[in-house]
Amino acid sequence: MIVVGSDHGGLELKEAIKRLLAERGIAVEDCGTDNGDSVDYPDFGIRVARKVSDGAAEKGILFCGTGIGMSIVANKFPRVRAALAADPFMARMAKEHNNANILVLGGRVLDEETAREMVCTWLDATFEGGRHQGRLDKIAALEKELMK
Repeated sequence: MIVVGSDHGGLELKEAIKRLLAERGIAVEDCGTDNGDSVDYPDFGIRVARKVSDGAAEKGILFCGTGIGMSIVANKFPRVRAALAADPFMARMAKEHNNANILVLGGRVLDEETAREMVCTWLDATFEGGRHQGRLDKIAALEKELMK
């Protein structure tokens, strides 16, 4: 299952990606928003990031106008590696090198076709491990230190 969430700026793109995930047979939990009214992005980023952080969901996708705000919110949570991507290469690297468990997309900066390609690329990519795992271990150690 993948959890998704957006503010008003990412709503349209979120709906398009939900259709893509359904086409791929992937279960989706939508954490909101569900209309175009102006909302505060942290409220929805928190919902998604908390589920990934707690292990209730393996992966998430967040959407806001640029993706910047959602990235900031999501990366406050332990065990979350949220990656803001602007193109398919970045989406692939987010998984292969950083093992990103949340992909963040900007609804006002990406067209639907590119976003669909990015999500497919991220989903289909595999974490390479090796030298990259050591780097993630350093991040995990930092999280542990900061949470004392």
